[in-house]
Amino acid sequence: MRQRLRLFTGEESVRALSPEPEVTMSLGELTQILSDASRTRRAWLADFSDDEVRISPDLYEVLTTYWNMRPGA
Repeated sequence: MRQRLRLFTGEESVRALSPEPEVTMSLGELTQILSDASRTRRAWLADFSDDEVRISPDLYEVLTTYWNMRPGA
């Protein structure tokens, strides 16, 4: 059988570089999952430790204030 040739237009590489769609979930659900994963020392949690997450500015302010006010170790 004769092979078919394909014309490369470059669109395939553009599709591979497009960002993944965003997914939303409640903060309560996220904290439950992350707390359980941290408590049970799940290895996959470390795989995502360098990933960035998008949060609202007011939540960022609360988190940074909390982190700066916590007692020193």
